[in-house]
Amino acid sequence: MNTSTSAATFHAMPATLPRRLLALFYDLWAVIAIVATVGYVCQRATGGQLITTAGHVETVWWYQPLQGLVLSAYFLASWLRGGQTLGMRPWRLRLVRLDGGPVRFPQAVIRLLAGAAPLLMLGLAPLFGVAAAVWGTLLLWAIWFAWALGNPRRRALHDLLAGTEVRRIA
Repeated sequence: MNTSTSAATFHAMPATLPRRLLALFYDLWAVIAIVATVGYVCQRATGGQLITTAGHVETVWWYQPLQGLVLSAYFLASWLRGGQTLGMRPWRLRLVRLDGGPVRFPQAVIRLLAGAAPLLMLGLAPLFGVAAAVWGTLLLWAIWFAWALGNPRRRALHDLLAGTEVRRIA
Protein backbone atom coordinates (compact mmCIF):
# COMPACT_ATOMS: atom_id res chain seq x y z
CA MET A 1 0.00 0.00 0.00
CA ASN A 2 1.41 3.38 -0.87
CA THR A 3 1.79 6.24 1.59
CA SER A 4 -0.95 8.44 0.12
CA THR A 5 -3.54 5.65 0.37
CA SER A 6 -2.48 4.89 3.92
CA ALA A 7 -2.68 8.53 4.96
CA ALA A 8 -6.04 9.02 3.23
CA THR A 9 -7.45 5.96 4.95
CA PHE A 10 -6.13 6.94 8.38
CA HIS A 11 -7.47 10.49 8.29
CA ALA A 12 -10.84 9.60 6.74
CA MET A 13 -14.06 10.20 8.65
CA PRO A 14 -16.26 7.33 9.89
CA ALA A 15 -18.94 6.49 7.32
CA THR A 16 -22.51 7.56 8.01
CA LEU A 17 -25.19 4.92 8.37
CA PRO A 18 -27.13 5.98 5.24
CA ARG A 19 -23.95 5.74 3.14
CA ARG A 20 -23.20 2.30 4.58
CA LEU A 21 -26.73 1.10 3.87
CA LEU A 22 -26.51 2.34 0.28
CA ALA A 23 -23.26 0.42 -0.15
CA LEU A 24 -24.95 -2.63 1.35
CA PHE A 25 -27.79 -2.24 -1.17
CA TYR A 26 -25.23 -2.24 -3.98
CA ASP A 27 -23.63 -5.34 -2.48
CA LEU A 28 -27.02 -7.03 -2.50
CA TRP A 29 -26.81 -7.08 -6.31
CA ALA A 30 -23.39 -8.73 -6.17
CA VAL A 31 -24.75 -11.30 -3.71
CA ILE A 32 -27.71 -12.06 -6.00
CA ALA A 33 -25.33 -12.51 -8.95
CA ILE A 34 -23.06 -14.83 -6.94
CA VAL A 35 -25.98 -16.91 -5.66
CA ALA A 36 -27.44 -17.18 -9.17
CA THR A 37 -24.09 -18.17 -10.68
CA VAL A 38 -23.38 -20.82 -8.03
CA GLY A 39 -26.94 -22.12 -8.45
CA TYR A 40 -26.57 -22.34 -12.21
CA VAL A 41 -23.20 -24.13 -11.99
CA CYS A 42 -24.55 -26.58 -9.40
CA GLN A 43 -27.68 -27.24 -11.43
CA ARG A 44 -25.56 -27.99 -14.50
CA ALA A 45 -23.12 -30.13 -12.48
CA THR A 46 -25.92 -32.27 -11.05
CA GLY A 47 -27.70 -32.72 -14.36
CA GLY A 48 -30.70 -30.76 -13.15
CA GLN A 49 -31.04 -32.77 -9.92
CA LEU A 50 -29.99 -29.99 -7.52
CA ILE A 51 -33.60 -29.20 -6.67
CA THR A 52 -36.39 -31.77 -6.52
CA THR A 53 -40.08 -31.03 -6.19
CA ALA A 54 -41.65 -34.37 -5.26
CA GLY A 55 -44.45 -32.96 -3.10
CA HIS A 56 -42.22 -30.18 -1.70
CA VAL A 57 -39.02 -28.43 -2.71
CA GLU A 58 -35.79 -30.04 -1.57
CA THR A 59 -32.18 -29.27 -2.37
CA VAL A 60 -29.16 -31.51 -1.97
CA TRP A 61 -27.57 -31.27 1.48
CA TRP A 62 -24.39 -29.51 0.33
CA TYR A 63 -26.00 -26.68 -1.66
CA GLN A 64 -26.71 -24.14 1.11
CA PRO A 65 -23.32 -24.63 2.82
CA LEU A 66 -21.65 -24.14 -0.56
CA GLN A 67 -23.57 -20.90 -1.13
CA GLY A 68 -22.54 -19.69 2.33
CA LEU A 69 -18.92 -20.59 1.68
CA VAL A 70 -18.80 -18.77 -1.65
CA LEU A 71 -20.51 -15.64 -0.27
CA SER A 72 -18.19 -15.68 2.75
CA ALA A 73 -15.21 -15.90 0.41
CA TYR A 74 -16.49 -12.86 -1.53
CA PHE A 75 -16.73 -10.69 1.59
CA LEU A 76 -13.49 -11.93 3.17
CA ALA A 77 -11.51 -11.48 -0.05
CA SER A 78 -12.97 -7.99 -0.56
CA TRP A 79 -12.19 -6.84 2.96
CA LEU A 80 -8.70 -8.35 3.00
CA ARG A 81 -7.72 -7.08 -0.47
CA GLY A 82 -8.21 -3.35 -0.19
CA GLY A 83 -10.96 -3.20 2.43
CA GLN A 84 -13.75 -2.65 -0.08
CA THR A 85 -16.60 -4.73 -1.48
CA LEU A 86 -18.07 -3.83 -4.86
CA GLY A 87 -20.79 -1.84 -3.10
CA MET A 88 -18.31 0.13 -1.02
CA ARG A 89 -16.27 1.37 -3.99
CA PRO A 90 -18.73 3.86 -5.54
CA TRP A 91 -19.56 5.23 -2.07
CA ARG A 92 -15.84 5.57 -1.26
CA LEU A 93 -15.97 3.47 1.87
CA ARG A 94 -13.23 1.27 3.26
CA LEU A 95 -13.14 -1.22 6.10
CA VAL A 96 -10.11 -0.65 8.33
CA ARG A 97 -8.77 -1.46 11.76
CA LEU A 98 -9.27 1.22 14.40
CA ASP A 99 -5.75 2.54 13.77
CA GLY A 100 -6.54 2.91 10.04
CA GLY A 101 -4.54 -0.10 8.92
CA PRO A 102 -5.79 -2.96 6.78
CA VAL A 103 -8.11 -5.50 8.36
CA ARG A 104 -6.49 -8.75 9.46
CA PHE A 105 -7.92 -12.19 8.72
CA PRO A 106 -9.21 -12.92 12.26
CA GLN A 107 -10.97 -9.55 12.36
CA ALA A 108 -12.57 -10.17 8.97
CA VAL A 109 -13.81 -13.60 10.09
CA ILE A 110 -15.26 -12.19 13.34
CA ARG A 111 -16.97 -9.39 11.40
CA LEU A 112 -18.36 -11.88 8.87
CA LEU A 113 -19.72 -14.24 11.53
CA ALA A 114 -21.17 -11.42 13.63
CA GLY A 115 -22.75 -9.78 10.59
CA ALA A 116 -24.24 -13.07 9.41
CA ALA A 117 -25.50 -14.13 12.86
CA PRO A 118 -29.05 -12.83 12.26
CA LEU A 119 -29.36 -15.37 9.45
CA LEU A 120 -29.65 -18.04 12.15
CA MET A 121 -33.21 -16.77 12.68
CA LEU A 122 -34.10 -18.32 9.32
CA GLY A 123 -33.64 -21.71 10.96
CA LEU A 124 -36.78 -21.00 12.97
CA ALA A 125 -38.94 -20.97 9.82
CA PRO A 126 -40.27 -24.52 10.38
CA LEU A 127 -41.47 -23.52 13.86
CA PHE A 128 -42.80 -20.00 13.26
CA GLY A 129 -43.20 -19.77 9.49
CA VAL A 130 -41.07 -18.20 6.81
CA ALA A 131 -42.51 -14.70 7.19
CA ALA A 132 -41.79 -14.56 10.93
CA ALA A 133 -38.26 -15.90 10.42
CA VAL A 134 -37.51 -13.34 7.69
CA TRP A 135 -38.92 -10.46 9.75
CA GLY A 136 -36.93 -11.64 12.77
CA THR A 137 -33.76 -11.66 10.68
CA LEU A 138 -34.43 -8.16 9.35
CA LEU A 139 -35.18 -6.90 12.87
CA LEU A 140 -31.88 -8.25 14.19
CA TRP A 141 -29.98 -6.67 11.31
CA ALA A 142 -31.73 -3.37 12.04
CA ILE A 143 -30.52 -3.63 15.64
CA TRP A 144 -26.98 -4.49 14.44
CA PHE A 145 -26.84 -1.37 12.25
CA ALA A 146 -28.80 0.91 14.59
CA TRP A 147 -25.93 0.47 17.02
CA ALA A 148 -23.99 2.83 14.75
CA LEU A 149 -26.46 5.65 15.45
CA GLY A 150 -25.42 5.84 19.09
CA ASN A 151 -21.74 5.12 18.60
CA PRO A 152 -19.42 8.16 18.37
CA ARG A 153 -17.34 6.45 15.67
CA ARG A 154 -20.49 5.19 13.88
CA ARG A 155 -19.53 1.56 14.37
CA ALA A 156 -22.20 -1.10 13.94
CA LEU A 157 -22.32 -4.07 16.32
CA HIS A 158 -20.31 -6.36 14.03
CA ASP A 159 -17.61 -3.66 13.77
CA LEU A 160 -17.47 -3.32 17.56
CA LEU A 161 -17.02 -7.07 17.94
CA ALA A 162 -14.33 -7.24 15.24
CA GLY A 163 -12.41 -4.09 16.18
CA THR A 164 -13.03 -2.52 12.77
CA GLU A 165 -14.75 0.51 11.34
CA VAL A 166 -15.98 1.69 7.96
CA ARG A 167 -14.51 5.01 6.90
CA ARG A 168 -15.29 7.37 4.08
CA ILE A 169 -12.18 7.92 1.98
CA ALA A 170 -11.29 10.84 -0.29
